[in-house]
Amino acid sequence: MTDVSTQATAAPTAPTFWQAFAYWLRLGFVSFGGPAGQIALMHDDLVERRRWISEKRYLHALNYCMVLPGPEAQQLATYIGWLMHRTWGGIVAGGLFVLPSLIILIALSWIYLAWGHVPAVAGVLYGIKPAVTAIVVSAAVRIGSRTLKNGLLWSIAAAAFVAIFALDLPFPLIVAVAGLVGYLGGRLWPEKFTVGGAHGQADQAHRPAVIDDDTPTPAHARFSGGRFWRVLLVSLGLWSLGIGGMTLALGWDAVLTQMAWFFTKAALLTFGGAYAVLPYVYQGAVEHFQWLSPTQMIDGLALGETTPGPLIMVVSFVGFVGGWTQALFGPDALPLAGIAAACVVTFFTFLPSFLFIFVGAPFIETTHGKLTFTAPLTGITAAVVGVIVNLAVFFAWHVLWPKGWAAGLEWPAAVIGALAALALLRLKVGVIPVVLGSGLLGLLWQLAR
Repeated sequence: MTDVSTQATAAPTAPTFWQAFAYWLRLGFVSFGGPAGQIALMHDDLVERRRWISEKRYLHALNYCMVLPGPEAQQLATYIGWLMHRTWGGIVAGGLFVLPSLIILIALSWIYLAWGHVPAVAGVLYGIKPAVTAIVVSAAVRIGSRTLKNGLLWSIAAAAFVAIFALDLPFPLIVAVAGLVGYLGGRLWPEKFTVGGAHGQADQAHRPAVIDDDTPTPAHARFSGGRFWRVLLVSLGLWSLGIGGMTLALGWDAVLTQMAWFFTKAALLTFGGAYAVLPYVYQGAVEHFQWLSPTQMIDGLALGETTPGPLIMVVSFVGFVGGWTQALFGPDALPLAGIAAACVVTFFTFLPSFLFIFVGAPFIETTHGKLTFTAPLTGITAAVVGVIVNLAVFFAWHVLWPKGWAAGLEWPAAVIGALAALALLRLKVGVIPVVLGSGLLGLLWQLAR
């Protein structure tokens, strides 16, 4: 008993770069469930099991990533990797969060275009979609239980849900209002906006972490004006080199150049997750440039929902299909054209995310524990819980009533979703077994029809 107690209260050993590399690689292959599920998965791994970072430091980093345009889960991984192992740690963490998904989506896109729809694949996707809905619901419950510590934060979450679900207000406006409420609330009721709340049980249950609440900010993570400008210039240089090189080699109106420019703009509009920017991507990629058809866009979204990594990775599918259908390198090199376009789109979509972390995170690290800065972020996090619930409702509607109310409930999907929710919320089954099991149930249903 003494050994167990000592182990629970002793600080864990800091991971080496290669130990962290192995973790981030594994995470890239198992990060299903969209941003909510990915954030919950990282919390379970990094805060609860491995104790590489404390609850408060984790939430502080998450709050910053929530207000940035771009995939917040990937940015959070980049932040933590950077905090532990400097710039290369952030590049590895953020890059490996995306790379497996890119490889998988390229393979699936190739199969999709070359061999068409296979009934068995359709059955597996049929089962996975309600499981993804259950994963989002489960993640909303877990994150909400840790974030909504009092009635005021619950009210912010509820107001955010109504604002985006019923009033269709833009996510940036919801973020701005929640931040303002958090700022004012931090001045009027500071105890309501203290990260982690004032619950004694939570404090007593605290176990030391490698990066703990009171761990000093490492030297590389401290804000420096010189470093700020160096990172900014390098990032802008990479962007300019990429888009400038394609302009010189291919021309401004070339498909790859236009993809680079279009998805740079899309990356800067991705407030509130992928669904906030998908209408913009649809308008540009389908209606304006006609890189793919509306049906192909919907199919790509289904693939994006059922592969690991950020949901915004659906843009890689858009790039692959666009490169293939435009026959960039001639009719005999369609797969190569698709791969090249998918890689270009992915690079220009995610480059801003690394810039925001490497430029802004050193400043954010100087603010942890300072209520003036943390209270607005706490308000924003509460609002994001409401937005996640809206996402769950969106999924449930399209999965359980795919043809509208009049057509009735898609009861096999409802059964699979209920079983997945039971497994996640009550039985505490992992995400991967739930996804695999749901896919198998969908396949069996497809075969039985």
